[in-house]
Amino acid sequence: MKTNSSAPQTLYLGLDVHKAETVISILESDRDAEPRHYGNISTTQFSLERAIRRIAKKQNRELSDLHVCYEASGCGFWIARRLLQMGVRCDVIAPSLIPVKSGDRVKTDKRDAMKLAKSLRSNDLVPVNIPDSVDEAIRDLCRARTDAVDDLRRAKTRLLAMLRRLGYNDTGKTHWTEAHLRYLRDLRLPDAAHNRVLEDNLTTVDFHHKRIARLEEAMLQLLSDWQRKPLVDALMAFKGFKLVAAMVTVSEIGTFSRFEHSKKLMAFLGLVPTESSSGKKQSRGGISKCGNPHARWILIEQATHYRVPPKVSAQLSKRQEGAKSWVKELSWKTQTRLSHRFSTLRKRQIHHNKIKVSVARELTAFIWELGTRIEAKQAATTQN
Repeated sequence: MKTNSSAPQTLYLGLDVHKAETVISILESDRDAEPRHYGNISTTQFSLERAIRRIAKKQNRELSDLHVCYEASGCGFWIARRLLQMGVRCDVIAPSLIPVKSGDRVKTDKRDAMKLAKSLRSNDLVPVNIPDSVDEAIRDLCRARTDAVDDLRRAKTRLLAMLRRLGYNDTGKTHWTEAHLRYLRDLRLPDAAHNRVLEDNLTTVDFHHKRIARLEEAMLQLLSDWQRKPLVDALMAFKGFKLVAAMVTVSEIGTFSRFEHSKKLMAFLGLVPTESSSGKKQSRGGISKCGNPHARWILIEQATHYRVPPKVSAQLSKRQEGAKSWVKELSWKTQTRLSHRFSTLRKRQIHHNKIKVSVARELTAFIWELGTRIEAKQAATTQN
């Protein structure tokens, strides 16, 4: 018979999700209970919903009494979003933060599901943020643009490598200017096969240029209806942040207010140094590089813009049109602080890459302040 206490009613479910099949384990809230294997289901929405409803009915529980968890993986967040829509509490777990016993050398899908359920009951798991479908779609669009740029770089490298191998080098100072492209299009190689390869590579380069332009146009169009547009517009008032950099940063980080302090956002981005200290001995290494690599990459790239003295250029002034006064003040404060930091570290003859990472870490704090303030204003407006 069900009791009125909510704690004993909680039923913990661990899901070991794979591409084709999902393993389910069940664990009661009673401390003496041990996890038990429920069964295997296909990784489809229909099979998942049917299994969850059957478990709740068989255990005489409501859907709200279930607490489900599974590891973040390539299978995505659709499982969590669907379970939350059904009224089931669901957490997506960070795989790298799951506790592991040193003597546990046996790993199976069944044991993994049981371990998830047991760790969930003991509150030893760290959940990750579950983005909504729109935020995830915008993020994937931004990543598609990044992939297109990477494909363009690879195509250019292949083309130049072939010409270098054949002894053809452009005398110009820079590559991929209009003059360099004219040189490549007018170039005629002795062998017909090489001419075919050259023409194919030039076509590929042109294709990727158009592909990037199409994706950036789509980003601009979808931005107008995105709920995070005010934050993107405000971030574009910062030095170095145009449309692509601002959308990538916001889409990768998501909700800024979920980080209690800017240091937690730095740790999420993997910008904090590793440490191995014991007793009086302190030893710090390079950055952890954990968390989100896309946001970390874009912030380190944007940190390079602060190597010069602070200045509001014509382009930045145009992007700041219509921005709030406090946003402009924060943008100028960011410039003066980070420019001074860049100059100070450079005088100490610190390696350029280390300077960029250090500046990116401080840039994260300013962006966190911007994001939390805008989200707080949006929440206040919604309540009113």
